[in-house]
Amino acid sequence: MPTFDPIRSFRKLAYNNALANHRLLQACAALKPGEFEAPRTSFFPSIKETLNHIITVDWFYVDGLEGGTLGYQAFEIDEPFDDISSLAQAQAKIDQRLAALCEALTPEKLVSTVRLHRGDRIQEERMDDVLAHLFQHQTHHRGQVHAMLSGTSVAPPQLDEFIVADDARFRGEELTGLGWSEEMLMR
Repeated sequence: MPTFDPIRSFRKLAYNNALANHRLLQACAALKPGEFEAPRTSFFPSIKETLNHIITVDWFYVDGLEGGTLGYQAFEIDEPFDDISSLAQAQAKIDQRLAALCEALTPEKLVSTVRLHRGDRIQEERMDDVLAHLFQHQTHHRGQVHAMLSGTSVAPPQLDEFIVADDARFRGEELTGLGWSEEMLMR
């Protein structure tokens, strides 16, 4: 009987996060001129603003999870990217950092304290709670971009699958492009 690995879910969440970002940003790269920044109905009023929010929040939390002190400097520029190409490259880098962090997790690290620098205070939380919060945040805002894509020339991509073995047939080319394997995702 296999043993329970408390880290496995976090690894899979990190890879799922990166795969969903990859799919979403590929779809956004196919937008017609003007659609990326066009006003839309959502929490952030454009695809561009929402995607920029996703990455700056990633910078804030991943840095904190790694033990850094970047804090609110992550948000100094509301929209650090004006184009989808440079945003996608930066998002892939932060997704790789998050996946590497989750690959290196141990049960002890999961219950360790993360210190998030919030300007005038340091917020202290358990690492597993911060990771769960970050994955929830990203899923929430990706869903908003997905909905906004419905009003563009680009069909929203498949984002609601999780990394299960039966869906491997849908991931082949994407995994090759990301440098991953099914074996890596399923362990």
